[in-house]
Amino acid sequence: MDEVSAGSELDSIDFICECGDADCTQAISLARADYERVRSDPLLFAIVPGHEIPDIEDVVSEEEGFHVVRKHQDEARIARATDPRS
Repeated sequence: MDEVSAGSELDSIDFICECGDADCTQAISLARADYERVRSDPLLFAIVPGHEIPDIEDVVSEEEGFHVVRKHQDEARIARATDPRS
């Protein structure tokens, strides 16, 4: 996660969309608890609506202002290996 509001004590955080586009710099604002809930599973990512890549992930939840995607099995290995929480 590239947190835009690093060091903020606020209940919400701004971070860069976690879509598969390395050039994407769109910010998403979520309650810290929502972000922690999503990222507690290394295969789930919060993205800007419309940024999903159906070949590698499925939208599992459409929240207000963001979608949650789950990586497919082929990408799961990479997602787990690069998860900083593991």
